[in-house]
Amino acid sequence: MEPRWPRVRNVSETPAEDVRRAVEAAVWAPSVHNTQPWSFSHRGSRITLRADPDRRLGVADPTGREMVISCGAALLSLRVAVRWLGYEPEVRLLPDPDRPNLLADVILGARIAENDDDRRLYDQIRRRRTHRGGFVPGPGVSPALQAKMRLEAQREGAGLLVVEDPHALRVLAALTEAAEHLQQLDASYLRESARWAPRPGTSRPEGVHEEAYPRRERRTEPYFPGRDFSRGQGWGSAPGAGAGSAQEQVTGLVMLITTSGDAPGDWLRAGQALQRILLRGAQEDVSAAFHTQALEIPELRALVRGRFCRGRHPQMLLRLGRAEAARASVRRPAEQSMIEDF
Repeated sequence: MEPRWPRVRNVSETPAEDVRRAVEAAVWAPSVHNTQPWSFSHRGSRITLRADPDRRLGVADPTGREMVISCGAALLSLRVAVRWLGYEPEVRLLPDPDRPNLLADVILGARIAENDDDRRLYDQIRRRRTHRGGFVPGPGVSPALQAKMRLEAQREGAGLLVVEDPHALRVLAALTEAAEHLQQLDASYLRESARWAPRPGTSRPEGVHEEAYPRRERRTEPYFPGRDFSRGQGWGSAPGAGAGSAQEQVTGLVMLITTSGDAPGDWLRAGQALQRILLRGAQEDVSAAFHTQALEIPELRALVRGRFCRGRHPQMLLRLGRAEAARASVRRPAEQSMIEDF
């Protein structure tokens, strides 16, 4: 059973209780392979976010870029929750250069009035789900929503590039498929992926469970392959009744999140932009599928940067559209992500 999710703001809570509720929201952010590579601590009204290097993908993510992007998504959710709880979040990124895993301090600042937009964003934190597979045909991401998403990315110091040219789409799809094949040739990558894709029936509150990916992926045109989390074992969720034929799935809208630099601060900004985009999309029943395989191989990432990003640094490649149904996801309880302040 999922933990209770408060819908009505209670401004009489103590700061310690508000901190707990804010962290309960933050842990529902997306993360690479659902590694949940973050930890939180607090002292008074200050919440500190740290990266957990034990949860970094050492093979796929040796620099920790995707780990920090994941933590940036959690940071955005934390900020949204703090505002919903009635405080202005005072955020300081990378407050101690000598402690690189110390990513941000968030202080519960001055009291603010309740805001409908804060409530709408907060309501999507637990509703949002990562999608794996194609999308249903029909209306997808409207031009108005695309414009909102672009502004949301800019608000966090990132850029959002919509890829529409058919040739560019096919190249990005081919690079994704090539990267997937290259990673499948790497035994250390396969072992790492298996660690975060547990067998069916597991009770682990982390990783990519079989309910979170399709048993048989349907090809779209162009085709962006997902990860082989089942490792050829036939695991995964079965199509629901009325799911339709293979011809009834589409690629969706392809986007790249970019930054001007490529340092931890840029990765944090990219993660916050990503989560803000996802929460806006969830308001209109739009889901996202992530395809970071090519960005995990330096040569392919450099090619994507030079050919499609106008020299900016690609941080995320994703598809957006409307899914048939939301897939299940799991998270560690918030208290398991809390550590003693020091």
